[in-house]
Amino acid sequence: MTPYSPPLYLRNGHLQTIYPTLFRKLSCPAYQRERIATPDDDFLDLDWACVGGNTLVILCHGLEGNSTRDYIKGMVKAVNGHGMDTLAWNYRGCSGEPNRQKIMYHNGATYDLDSVVRHATETGRYAAIFLIGFSMGGNLALLYAGEQGNNIHPRICGVIGFSVPCELSHSSRALQHPACAIYMKRFLLKLHKKLQAKSDQYPDHITIDNYHQIKTFKQFDDRFTAPLHGFTDAEDYWHRCSCNRHLSRIKVPALIVNAQDDPFLRDDCYPRALVSANPHLTLETPAHGGHVGFMLPGPTYWSEQRALSFIDQQLNRFAITT
Repeated sequence: MTPYSPPLYLRNGHLQTIYPTLFRKLSCPAYQRERIATPDDDFLDLDWACVGGNTLVILCHGLEGNSTRDYIKGMVKAVNGHGMDTLAWNYRGCSGEPNRQKIMYHNGATYDLDSVVRHATETGRYAAIFLIGFSMGGNLALLYAGEQGNNIHPRICGVIGFSVPCELSHSSRALQHPACAIYMKRFLLKLHKKLQAKSDQYPDHITIDNYHQIKTFKQFDDRFTAPLHGFTDAEDYWHRCSCNRHLSRIKVPALIVNAQDDPFLRDDCYPRALVSANPHLTLETPAHGGHVGFMLPGPTYWSEQRALSFIDQQLNRFAITT
C-alpha cells in the first residue's frame, strides 16, 4: 500500500480535520436498523449495510458521532463496494434517542462493543470480522482487543484505528492548546445538549448548572464522565480507559494510523515502543492527515483505501475469500 502523501494544498492538519466535517457530504447508506438489548436493560441501535458478503466490518464512530457521520458513510461505501458487509453501531444515546440508563458512553465502554460483537457472531453469517474505529472509536476497538487478549472471538481477524487518542490524558491536554479552541467548543456544545436530556431523565443525579464554566475535557470528565461511570476523577478515567494500557495483550493483527499533524494527538498517542514490543501491532504515522482526515483528490479517502488493503492482507493470511 502506498504511504499517504497528499498534494501540497492538503498538507495542513487543521484543514484535514475541518474540511471533511464541513464539506464532505455523502448519501446515507440503505441501513437496516436493528435494536439489541444490553445486559443492564438498555439498548444499542445497530445500522447494517449488507451486500451478502461473508466478511463483516464493525465500525466504531468518534465522540458525539453516529452512523451517519461522513467518515462512517465513506467507509461503509468502500467496504460494501469491496463485497463485504458493514455494521455501524451507535453508542448509547447517539442514535437519535436517549438511552434508558443513567450511564452514557465513554472511551472505556468495551462492554457495549462486546454486546455488538457477540450479536454479530451469533448470526453465524460471517467467516471473518474486522473492527474499524475512528478517534474515540479507535481507542475503544483497540482497548477491547487488548482486554480480550487470547480470549477474543476467533472470527475477529483484525482491528484498525484511525486518529486514535491512545493516551487519553495526552490527547485531552493537546486539545487545551489555543489552536484547538474551536474543536473544544464544538465538543462541549454537543455534549451540553446531550446532558440536558440526561438531566431531564435523572434530575436527582445529573445537574448542568454552571455548565458554561467548563472549558476543558478535564473539567468535563471530572464533573460528569468519572462520577457517572465509576471512576475517581478524570485522571483515573483516562488512565484506565486508554488503549495503551492493553496494547501489549492484543493477539490479533492491529493497525494504528495516527498522522503527525493531528491537532488532537501528542506524545504517547504515538505508542512506538509499545507497538515495537508486540508483533501483532503496526503503527503508521504519516506526516499529514489531520484528525480523521486523510483526504485525497476525488471522492475516496486514503483511510478507506488503507483499511481495505489491511483487510485483504489478513483475509489472504487466513485464506478466507469474500
